[in-house]
Amino acid sequence: VADGVNAILVGKIGGFENPLALVGGNCSIQGFDVDGNDEFWTVTGDNVCSLALCDFNSDGQDELLVGSEDFDIRVFKEDEIIAEMTETEAVTSLCPVRETKFGYALANGTVGVYDKTARYWRIKSKNHAISISSFDLDSDGVPELITGWSNGKVDARSDRTGEVIFKDNFSAAIAGIVEGDYRMDGKVELICCSVEGEVRGYLPATQEMKGNLMDCNIEQDALRDLALRKQNLLLELKNYEENSKVGKGVSDVDQSQMGIIPANTQLQTSLLVNPGSEQVQPHVELSISTTNDTIIRSVMIFAEGVFEGESHVVHPLPQNTKSTMSVPIYPPKDVSVDLHIKAFVGNKTSSQFHVFELTRQLPRFTLYIPCPEGYAEPQSTVSFHINERVNRTIMWLNQNFLLTEEIQPKNGSLDVMFLSLRTGNPLVIRMDQNGDMVIKTDDMDLAGDIIQAMADFLGIEDLHATADFPAHMEELRAVLVKVDELHSVRQKLTAEMADHSNLIRSLVVRAEDARLMADMKNMRKGYMELYDLNRDLINGYKIRCNNHTELLACLKTVNQAIQKAGRLRVGKPKAEVISACRQAIKTNNVNGLFKIIKAGVL
Repeated sequence: VADGVNAILVGKIGGFENPLALVGGNCSIQGFDVDGNDEFWTVTGDNVCSLALCDFNSDGQDELLVGSEDFDIRVFKEDEIIAEMTETEAVTSLCPVRETKFGYALANGTVGVYDKTARYWRIKSKNHAISISSFDLDSDGVPELITGWSNGKVDARSDRTGEVIFKDNFSAAIAGIVEGDYRMDGKVELICCSVEGEVRGYLPATQEMKGNLMDCNIEQDALRDLALRKQNLLLELKNYEENSKVGKGVSDVDQSQMGIIPANTQLQTSLLVNPGSEQVQPHVELSISTTNDTIIRSVMIFAEGVFEGESHVVHPLPQNTKSTMSVPIYPPKDVSVDLHIKAFVGNKTSSQFHVFELTRQLPRFTLYIPCPEGYAEPQSTVSFHINERVNRTIMWLNQNFLLTEEIQPKNGSLDVMFLSLRTGNPLVIRMDQNGDMVIKTDDMDLAGDIIQAMADFLGIEDLHATADFPAHMEELRAVLVKVDELHSVRQKLTAEMADHSNLIRSLVVRAEDARLMADMKNMRKGYMELYDLNRDLINGYKIRCNNHTELLACLKTVNQAIQKAGRLRVGKPKAEVISACRQAIKTNNVNGLFKIIKAGVL
């Protein structure tokens, strides 16, 4: 497999009758049948880290789950993407749990369970999850998510809550988790292996254990938890009673010292794009304020993939007496994010504070502003037709871009120009009353993101588009020429290595003959030639390694170009474009490839 191999899975996918060996590599996924024929091929956004099969949409056929280095989990119905979930790190492991549920693990130590596109739960550890699997360990008829960690811990978590129902520790990091009848007694065990070769097997719980795998008294644990909750509630009640007693017969000044705030106090938020300056990066400014003279003592914001560690805490200076606070947010990608905000609010002299909680959504395309004058329109375009009203497209724009004023139609049509604050490049979106649309941008990725997001909002199942990206095409042409050069160098190096190998055999035989005949002069001469040849082989190997690394990088660029061309279409036209591009590359039809990317497959 020229694209490299990162993950392998064997199973039936979609409508294929026979099982396939599915291979995830350098931005590509291939499926081979029992005879080694290439029966299935598609591209994905980045290097594949993990593969799993799961009946994602309950249609009786397994879909292919693909985790990649660009933090995405993609669901393929044969070669068509039917769902996409963005995570906060590279997706290192995937496994089916039951029905439409599947488990996942990330490179940053996060483990969790999805049900279709909705995340059920997740936990985060300072250790890395090496392997995940599903196994019914407590014999309740529902499999648990089993995780093997880099510190040697193995735990089983409920697929519903994420609660640990069993754990064990190895002396070294876990290497892998499988299941099988290891003792050949008809009972399937969960088998865990460490990197030092220690193997342990776990049988499912017996009926007598009643699902209690932790050797603890469940009733006592429940009583302890309830007692702790009771203590917290009594403490909270005591605070309320003291505040109400003091509040009845004291002045407003004393009330404010106790932390009592007006009953009509509300927390208000607003989002505004800051274009930045020479000293300040472009960002989104989150403004948080109260509706009266109360002040904000601290704010905690939880948002996936935006902050390092996923949470951000802001403490104003102690002398701060303002009822507003601004928090800069730097979205790394064009993805909609929920901002979960918690604010501590009180009076200027308060010793106790009220916690306000609210959620605000950051639109998908945030770092874009209406384009100032002086910018030329981009040369690259994508044009297509949709059976929708202009007003519906404008509604999508107003929801997905962070604008100070809502876009309004001009003479029944749409014509807007934005400036990307990340790249400094303009973006033009036009639509006439007939449903003909044109998107102008030199960023092929951005054009694909806009088309996919708009198709999702408008419920478009099939969309054919014509694309013209001259700069991208020239880059791709240069890469394809380089791929040919690297292939020819690789073949030449392989031939040289084969010649050297044959020469080594004859030199070894001659040198050993000379040694047996006590001909030290010729023996020394033979081994000196062997030494020189060996050095040449090592140098040749280094050149081969560098050649292979460059070839993989070029193949990745080619596969990503096909993926970008596919994202400019939706549904069946998308799958046809990817398939036709693959065929054009197989037959080395470069001009045909460019025509397919430009015009699609009609």
